[in-house]
Amino acid sequence: MSKLNANLLIPMENQSPITTLFLDIGGVLLTNGWDRKARKLAVETFKLDAAETEERHHLTFDTYEVGKLTLDEYLNRVVFYEDRSFTRQEFRDFMFAQSAPYPEMIELVTRLKEKYKLKIAIVNNEGRELNTHRIHYFGISKFVDFYISSCFVHYRKPDADIYRIALDIAQVAAEEVVYLEDRSMFVDVANGLGINGICHQAYDTTVAALEKFGLRL
Repeated sequence: MSKLNANLLIPMENQSPITTLFLDIGGVLLTNGWDRKARKLAVETFKLDAAETEERHHLTFDTYEVGKLTLDEYLNRVVFYEDRSFTRQEFRDFMFAQSAPYPEMIELVTRLKEKYKLKIAIVNNEGRELNTHRIHYFGISKFVDFYISSCFVHYRKPDADIYRIALDIAQVAAEEVVYLEDRSMFVDVANGLGINGICHQAYDTTVAALEKFGLRL
């Protein structure tokens, strides 16, 4: 069915020039997967050297997020470079347990998709194992159509190419897209390509910003 014919099936009050949402996961739909706060808690829980752990993390995490390391290889470099009193599985379970949902935001996106027949794409930086866990555990695939994740496409935000890939996969023009992202620099990069970026800070302000693009519940 053509886009024109598909639009004929949508009531006029449910139409918008926006056809697609690009979404970050961490900070928008869920808490961040493995951020500074989670690492600080890990250091305290597992009695790690804080400075050494953070330095090793920063030296290698980008490589993990672009899909060039497995989670076990990342942990080999950051945690298990020496014998530990805890197991690798215990540490992995701890990492996965740090994620929590933002139910209001998940409901908002789900309702907008249903009302406006939107395409939904994830554009995020995340390592493969964390990404897969978060997608499936929190049911994100129930409303997301495709994933342009750094671990899959081997580009990380703020590289503009990750947004170009997302536009190509979605087969939409930049002006048809609203992008929800909690980091202002990433929003600026997307805006530079003509994508309509919204820096998400709170549910109410994001709802108001979406309404300016004709996306009203």
